[in-house]
Amino acid sequence: MTTVQGHPGDLTLAALEQFGVRELFTLNGAHVWAFYDAARTRGWPIYDTRHEQTAAFAAEATAKLTRRPGVAVLTAGPGVTNAVSVVAGASQIGSPLVVLGGRAQQARWGSGALQEFDHVPVLAPLTKLAATLTDPAEAGRMAVAAAAAAMTPHRGPVFLDYPFDLVFTPTEAEVPPVPSLHGVHPDPEEVRRVAELLAAARRPAMLVGSDVHWAGAEAELREVAESFGVPVFANGLGRGCLAADHELSFSRTRGLLRTEADLVVVVGTPLDFRVGFGRFGDATVVHVVDHPDQRATHTTPAVSPAGDLRVVLGQLAAWDGDRVDHQSWIERLRDAERAAREADREALRDERDPIRPSRVYGELRRILDRDAVVVCDGGDFASYAGRYVDVYEPGCWLDPGPYGCLGTGIGYAMAARIAHPDRQVVALLGDGAAGFSLMDVDSLVRHRLPVVLVVGNNGIWGLEKHPMRMILGWDVACDLQPGCRYDEVVRALGGAGETVRRPDDLAGALQRAFAAEAPYLVNVLTDPADTYPRTSDLS
Repeated sequence: MTTVQGHPGDLTLAALEQFGVRELFTLNGAHVWAFYDAARTRGWPIYDTRHEQTAAFAAEATAKLTRRPGVAVLTAGPGVTNAVSVVAGASQIGSPLVVLGGRAQQARWGSGALQEFDHVPVLAPLTKLAATLTDPAEAGRMAVAAAAAAMTPHRGPVFLDYPFDLVFTPTEAEVPPVPSLHGVHPDPEEVRRVAELLAAARRPAMLVGSDVHWAGAEAELREVAESFGVPVFANGLGRGCLAADHELSFSRTRGLLRTEADLVVVVGTPLDFRVGFGRFGDATVVHVVDHPDQRATHTTPAVSPAGDLRVVLGQLAAWDGDRVDHQSWIERLRDAERAAREADREALRDERDPIRPSRVYGELRRILDRDAVVVCDGGDFASYAGRYVDVYEPGCWLDPGPYGCLGTGIGYAMAARIAHPDRQVVALLGDGAAGFSLMDVDSLVRHRLPVVLVVGNNGIWGLEKHPMRMILGWDVACDLQPGCRYDEVVRALGGAGETVRRPDDLAGALQRAFAAEAPYLVNVLTDPADTYPRTSDLS
């Protein structure tokens, strides 16, 4: 136990510091000044934004990048409710986001104070823990409990709010140490059954997701893949847990899992729309999860071990029974992968005017470093990133996740530049997504956080317009301003940028963007007739 003298803000930050937290993301409001006071005392940087959603997205991305809690400090009422969508997305992907909210005075509750609103009933369904401070001396204990809940599998967001009449109350109290954050121990018989299925299958595959990243289980994943000779596919934060150029890493041939695989082992991701709801043709399906409550309820896998994923994968890697050789299956996938990548070459070099989104990624691939952090925010334009951008290291791919909330781009990019000041950081935005957060370039400028922003500007909501016209024969509310000068918005806010109209001008524009020492937006006018070849069932 550590004894801390101060107010609840001091106790809370002392508690969070034990989890590795060293920064706050916020938008100023008097209800939360105690946290600023505590951060100032402790020497923590405070990153303020122009919208609470950006602050919350930056905190969530910090969790994704560092695998520790990310903290957003939000003032009462609309400050908290402006971040509800972020919390909902964090819940679906298991991000250990900690939201500290202000709250109207408890002594006058019900009298109609400024921004008086009971946040807890709103946040409770979306979080692992939601609570209001009632005793200043308990602030440290409450914060430790909340952060521990956020970090314990299955991970997820938490929410605490602090009444204005309590948060500056002087107190002296103990802050407990960080408890064990280990998940449940898996049933060894279930793990053995998975090993036997992998060993006996002739055409197996693994599909790994974000919980493998959260668990820090990339070494164990590689050992399993190499021990069994099993190909690995990835989604979400699972991208980069096995490097894209590893001989067992595949990305272009997931369709073969539905038509040719006889076993698919899904690890650390829900059986949702991104993985065909767990349907892979005639293949046997195994679902490995980090907690029993993550087991699928809409389908019944052959076996579904639940527990700490490092332990599960470690036990699989250590299994020493006989196994079928998978070399011919791997060669089949490798040939298909090579053919798919060869087919991509034409799209990546596309010379047509207007510019095709694929050409943007063809140029980006030439300039991106191996450890570049790539942020995706949007519909079709971001989907092309998922198709064409290879990921080599954990935590280098940040997308909105299955909740699909737009507006992540600037907050995620802010967090990436703070977490990795020496890496390339590029945010890939659809022009629709840019409208959610572009004013927060001001925050990037004020905090001296240079990032590259690339807008795929086709002047429409492409993810809606093309399907509406195909299904209904007409569309409405799908058109944006053609040729909008998003680069001029960034320049007005203190950054830099340019508009690109011709394919041959892309390379130079991107080089200037990555060389800039300020936020730089490359506004690429792309073909509104281009349609992303979507095959997923999103419903």
